[in-house]
Amino acid sequence: MLALPAVLTHAQAGPCLVQLAAGIATGPKQVVLDAQPLQDFDSSALAVLLELRRACLRLGKQLHIEGAPERLMHLAALYGVRALLESGDQASAASLEPTPV
Repeated sequence: MLALPAVLTHAQAGPCLVQLAAGIATGPKQVVLDAQPLQDFDSSALAVLLELRRACLRLGKQLHIEGAPERLMHLAALYGVRALLESGDQASAASLEPTPV
């Protein structure tokens, strides 16, 4: 299982993405990402998660995010991407529907 760091802001986004993307490339088809450690973050965390999702799709894998802090999911809803991060069926057009805030 891969895990997000406790702090994921703009300063950490690049190195974090490189490390997690390497784990996705060598990991199983069902990628599980533990988001529970995440405590201090900004919108860069969403950018990292969305890029990890895209990496999984390119490799024919599914990304499952577990333990995401409610603040992160609220931020994802504000940006209109919450459904993309919640669903295991990431290729579904239905996952593009807005999530109520």
